[in-house]
Amino acid sequence: MVRVYKQVFPYVHKQLSHWRKKAEAIPNQELKDQAVASIKLKTFHCEGGGIYSLLAKENWREAVQFIVAYQTISDYLDNLCDRSTSMDPQDFRMLHHSMTDALNPSNELKDYYYYREDKDDGGYLHSLVLTCQKVLRNVQDYPKVNAYTTQLGGLYNDLQVNKHVRVEERIPRLKSWYEHYRKECPHLEWYEFSACTGSTLGIFCLVSYTLSGDMTEQLAEKVTSSYFPYMQGLHILLDYYIDQEEDEKEGDLNFCAYYEHEELMKERFVYFVEQTNRSIKDLPHPSFHEMIHEGLVGLYLADHKVKTLNQAKGFVKSLLRASGRKATFFYFNTKMYNKLRAIHS
Repeated sequence: MVRVYKQVFPYVHKQLSHWRKKAEAIPNQELKDQAVASIKLKTFHCEGGGIYSLLAKENWREAVQFIVAYQTISDYLDNLCDRSTSMDPQDFRMLHHSMTDALNPSNELKDYYYYREDKDDGGYLHSLVLTCQKVLRNVQDYPKVNAYTTQLGGLYNDLQVNKHVRVEERIPRLKSWYEHYRKECPHLEWYEFSACTGSTLGIFCLVSYTLSGDMTEQLAEKVTSSYFPYMQGLHILLDYYIDQEEDEKEGDLNFCAYYEHEELMKERFVYFVEQTNRSIKDLPHPSFHEMIHEGLVGLYLADHKVKTLNQAKGFVKSLLRASGRKATFFYFNTKMYNKLRAIHS
């Protein structure tokens, strides 16, 4: 954590400052607004992802460059799909080709705004994609993980397309999509599977290990199966849990709304915690992955939004108990940090 606060976070903020300047120079007002907002309001996504750079050893700076650029694409496109006037799945698919190209250094850039009226971003999205490609192009072992990053990235893209269409089309599309994967994930409901595809953690882990020089095809397979579905699912379900009230007001899709009752949701979250515990034990540096897992639980449950949720106290206690002492440590430290930050501001 000392390295995270002294090295990683400052470098993450330096990278974000670079991208924010580029975002503020975007000629099209709509694209500019969404790009600036995505950086301003979602900095913590890049901070959290940046922790994976520790796995890259001396190449941690390159890992941060990739993680910040890739996550910035993700947050920017999420804003464009969530908050803009377009409801066209073709448009969403074309936009997300940028994330596929970012993971494949040999891919040529495309006109990612082909299906929308707002087009002139001054080269912003192309620059983000090229940054990701440049990092990966210089990594000798990247071909060993390319199929796995593309697989996880493809699932993420499918989710973004299916969940941002017209309200009446969302659930039928997501259920139909899940049917293609039901045999691979028989223990999940359609909304849980959708949540598992919505995280970028597996990609960050794969890229960081590859940058360390320790990547093998066996490790690539092990990381992917350890992170997907349960670690990634826990990450996104926690994100949706704290956003329930906000999403209800905005009319946004929230996967927690599809649990039949609060007790079932709590049981399933505990199940995800237990499965995550099991799935990461065989990875190299298991204590690192345990820290990520327990940190996710502690950080999300300490969010101020949890106070407003029904039956939150019992929910928080159950998850902290299932996650272990470090999760409780992160929980109380985050609450204290948030209080001090509020007083300071």
